[in-house]
Amino acid sequence: MRIGVEETLGALNSALGAGGPVWFKETHSRHLRARDFLAPRRALQARFGGDQVPEGVVHAIVGLQGPGVAPVQRCAPTPAGLALQLQRSAVFERVLCSVAAYIEPAALTTPTPRVVLHCPALRGSPSALRLSQLRAVLVADHLARVLQAHRVSVRRVPAVRDPHMPTFLQQLRVDWPAVSEKATTEALRNRTIAELSPARDAGALPPDTLGRVCLKELMEERGRTAGYDPNVDSCLVSEDLLSLLAELQEAVQAGAEDSSLGLAAAPDAGAGSYMVLHVVSCEEEFQQQKLDLLWWKLDHQAPLRQKHLVCGPVKAAGAPSTLTAPEYYDLRHAQVCKASAVKHGRDLEQDPAWTEIFSVLSVATIKFEMLSTAPQSQLLLALADSSISTKGSKSGTFVMYNCARLATLFEGYKCSVEQGLYPTFPPVSSLDFSLLREEGEWLLLFNSILPFPDLLRQTAALTQTCTAPGLQATARTEMVCKFLVQLSMDFSSYYNRVHILGVSAWQKGRWGREVPGKQRMRPAASSPPGAAAALVRSDVCPSAASEGRARSAPHWAGHAGSPSAESHLRPQRP
Repeated sequence: MRIGVEETLGALNSALGAGGPVWFKETHSRHLRARDFLAPRRALQARFGGDQVPEGVVHAIVGLQGPGVAPVQRCAPTPAGLALQLQRSAVFERVLCSVAAYIEPAALTTPTPRVVLHCPALRGSPSALRLSQLRAVLVADHLARVLQAHRVSVRRVPAVRDPHMPTFLQQLRVDWPAVSEKATTEALRNRTIAELSPARDAGALPPDTLGRVCLKELMEERGRTAGYDPNVDSCLVSEDLLSLLAELQEAVQAGAEDSSLGLAAAPDAGAGSYMVLHVVSCEEEFQQQKLDLLWWKLDHQAPLRQKHLVCGPVKAAGAPSTLTAPEYYDLRHAQVCKASAVKHGRDLEQDPAWTEIFSVLSVATIKFEMLSTAPQSQLLLALADSSISTKGSKSGTFVMYNCARLATLFEGYKCSVEQGLYPTFPPVSSLDFSLLREEGEWLLLFNSILPFPDLLRQTAALTQTCTAPGLQATARTEMVCKFLVQLSMDFSSYYNRVHILGVSAWQKGRWGREVPGKQRMRPAASSPPGAAAALVRSDVCPSAASEGRARSAPHWAGHAGSPSAESHLRPQRP
């Protein structure tokens, strides 16, 4: 079983006896030099009534065991409180010997309803898509992917009907259903006609409008306490609106089929097992509230749980308020092409080999910008060319640069093994993890790999907020962005201090000469072709590994020099 941060914290708090949680995990590198977890002094004084923690409690903490609990090295009182350090070599071994378990989402602890994800911004055309609506689209796509990673049944509505929208969504790497047959609206139309208000203003109604349905009574009965706008009193009903309601109905009904696929769902199959989440821009919120109430008015089997995730406004500095989503994409794409031309000294925009790369970079920049701020907050976009520079440490470009750097290292190691420059990496279980003494190595494992499953689970905690009273739902899309930025900063710092690829003295002796073009450097670390193993410094002698044990290898004699991160983004030519 994988070690878990939350499991370890739970066991530590239980060891202190009855009371609220006290322990917290350290994250700052300065504190991690001396401790991994801390129980603050004041909290302990409130718990035990003095400056001393009972010796039996400390002894129990040192001996903690259990599923998911990390092994403890020592626990001692300090001026800051009770400081605890883990058996780091044992944690390295347990994590890196089963690293695949840490890239899987942790199981959700509560039954999860089936989710109908509705994004009304997709009912129009790309040319009419405002930046706030684009934000809602990207948030909806992100939530769908996160929930599905946790095996939650997700239905996306509406199916895209505008002929140009699928192409734009494909450009954005957004997975959304395209045109489908229109759902039947006969039953809804008949019910609407029965509920129409007197047609005193029929001449003033827009074309293709059936009439006006009064929602005031339902608003007073159900909406006011839920947080609906008190100004909602009626709704103009058109054929398009009925078609959307019918599509929502069908999505709820089709969700019952997902239980046969083994997807997570609440135990009952009634309307209460569904949650409809409307991801809307702030401009669309009022109209969406009307649609909610209309659905309840016309369909007595409509799900009771309808929640709104309202995305805040998007302001672009130095750009007109009418800037559309395609224009925003074109701007970022042009900036990416310009930055590449400056870096490489020539215009690569017309080179077909670079077309896909520029598209990927542009989309990643846009998604990172749109998701790195909590969806409910206002988003301020900086559209200047400098906002996509790799020199800053807060942008998606910086994250992608370090991702490319890692990919280049793995690829370089693999090619070097094929050329005989490096020995094949030994089994991870044969490594001596006590050799991992760099602070950066523990920082990467303890702050990135170890808590990653918990991060994924927290990003899928959307449905937990949806069981709370009220209309509004919240999402934490910024958590993933902040995690990636911090991971990139920690890795970049480690990379700049430690040479990761090198040529060993064992290889030098084998060939009896220096490898041409190599420089003599300090001992280095070797990265295997795997993300987690990039943290393991290869101070292991291949002959020792073949005997089932690990020991220190001779000093490195040279360094092959790693290619730049940008080289991984360049097309490979024959």
